[in-house]
Amino acid sequence: MDKNFRRALSIGFSAVALSLGVSAHAKEAKDISVAVIPKVAVPFFDDCNKGAQTSADKLGVKYQWVVPQNTQGSTQVQIIEDLISRHVDGIAISVNEPKSVESVMKRAAQSGIKVLTYDSDSPKSGRSMYIGTNNETAGATMAETMGKALGGTGEVAIVTGQLGAVNLNERIAGIKKGLAKYPGIKIVETQGTDDDLAKGVSVVETTLRAHPQLKGIFGVSQVGGPAVSKVLNTKEFGAMKGKLEVLAFDDLPDTLKALKDGSIQGIMVQRPVTMGSLAVDHLVAQIQGTDTSPKDIDTGVTVVTKDNVGSYTK
Repeated sequence: MDKNFRRALSIGFSAVALSLGVSAHAKEAKDISVAVIPKVAVPFFDDCNKGAQTSADKLGVKYQWVVPQNTQGSTQVQIIEDLISRHVDGIAISVNEPKSVESVMKRAAQSGIKVLTYDSDSPKSGRSMYIGTNNETAGATMAETMGKALGGTGEVAIVTGQLGAVNLNERIAGIKKGLAKYPGIKIVETQGTDDDLAKGVSVVETTLRAHPQLKGIFGVSQVGGPAVSKVLNTKEFGAMKGKLEVLAFDDLPDTLKALKDGSIQGIMVQRPVTMGSLAVDHLVAQIQGTDTSPKDIDTGVTVVTKDNVGSYTK
C-alpha cells in the first residue's frame, strides 16, 4: 500500500470520525441524501459505486447512484437539474464535458448543495474539491514506462475516450511531457473512441493500417486496452501481438485477460473503490460542517504488469 493510498484512506476515515462528533445543530445522518453520478455505465464506475455505497451504508445516509445514458454533457446537466429540484444535500460527479456543467454545478452549490468531483474534474465549476488520480502524473508514468520499453525510439499512437474529458486530456498532456526526454519517440496519431468499444476497435484497426511501423499504443481511457486486444487477436493483426508495446488504463476483466495473454504489457490501475468511498465521506463531512477546508485528494495509480497482477490494491 503506497503513501498516497494511505493518505487518502486516512483523510476519508478522519471525515467519518469527525462526522460522529458534530454538534447537535448539524443535520442527522439519516436525514442526509447524497447522489453520485458516473460518466456512463461501464465497469470502472461499478467499483466507484461499490465504494460509495459502502461508505453511505456505514454513515447511515440516503444514497443514490444516477447513471447517464450517454456521455453528452447535456445529459449530466439534466441529471444535476433534477437532483437540485429534489433537494439532495450532496452531489459527487465524474464529469464528461467540463464546460457544459459549470453553470448548473454552481447553481447547485448556490442552492446549498455540497458538490465535488471525482475521477474526472471540472475545475471552474465551483466544486469544493476533486478526488481521484493526478492524471498528468499518471500520464507521465505511462510515458516513462513506454520510453523504457521501446528503448527511446519508435512511432506511437494514443487512443483516448471522450475528446473533451479533462482527466483524459491531462493524461495525454502528461504523456507528451514525459516523452520529451525521449525525442526518438514520435506520436503519430491521437484518436477518440467516445468510450465505445466498437468504435475503439475500428479506431485501432485504422491506426495500425495507416502506421504499419507503429511500435506502441497508449490506451488512456478504459476502452483502449480491450479494443487493442481484440484487434491483436484477429488474423489480420495477430503477428503484431507481443511486438507492439501496449499500455492501458484500468483493470477491466478484458484488460487483465489481455495482460495475461500478452496483448497488453502494462496497466495503469486507478483506485475507483477508494474514489467512491472518499466522495461520500467528504460530502457528508461537508454537509455536517466538519470538513470546512476541503483539499483535492490524489488517490494514486499503480503500474500493473504480469509480475504484480496478483498483489495490487484498489
